[in-house]
Amino acid sequence: MIVANWKCNGSKAMINEWTNNFLTNYVETKKAFIGIAPPSIYIESILDTKLSKFKEINIGSQDIDISSGARTGAISSEMILDFDCKFSIIGHSERRQFFNEKNDEIKQKILKIANKTLTILCVGETEEENKNDQTKDVLKRQIEVIEDIEFNGSLVIAYEPVWAIGTGNTPTPDKINEIHKFIKDVVQSFSDNSAIPMVLYGGSVNQENAENFFKEESVDGALIGGASLDGRQFANIINIFNGINLK
Repeated sequence: MIVANWKCNGSKAMINEWTNNFLTNYVETKKAFIGIAPPSIYIESILDTKLSKFKEINIGSQDIDISSGARTGAISSEMILDFDCKFSIIGHSERRQFFNEKNDEIKQKILKIANKTLTILCVGETEEENKNDQTKDVLKRQIEVIEDIEFNGSLVIAYEPVWAIGTGNTPTPDKINEIHKFIKDVVQSFSDNSAIPMVLYGGSVNQENAENFFKEESVDGALIGGASLDGRQFANIINIFNGINLK
């Protein structure tokens, strides 16, 4: 699974250029689930492009709100489902940092979409927490939000160390693999579902370093920020992932 998180970027012109660049470089294999999470206002614009012809390409949301109604500026779960969004990112570190989202709110959001579409729950530690050897404790607390929720194969975890996002700094591939194994164990301990979830890595993933991550056994894909804004580079990352997984 390779997912693009465009964050607060994009325009109609950018979408057209991005689509052309992506399709020029993408090698179609139908191997990986490909996700694109644009700003919600552009979901329909992407659905109107040639990308809609590819069954492996799925459009999703960067976030949802805890309810509909008198919540100006919010996007509800009902709205993204109305557009047939195949996933929603929940609990991204930027939502936690800039919008002060806490575990109880994140859990409410998960409950809104659990088993209706894929939930991509983001977890990750800060630089200070990493230096203080608190990574696993932090991740366990963040994953607690899924406790008592039964998922029918609709949960994906994205491990995004906050200190790696957009910095060019990343943990070593073997360290990422270790953390992903830990996350899978914790998810199973909190959920009634015995299925092992997919765990994606996010944090300064690009076409130069992606292969090193994808070779690790417990890395099931990537949630990609900045590099996903370049259609060519995003296609190349998918091609790398598919090349490794087709062997």
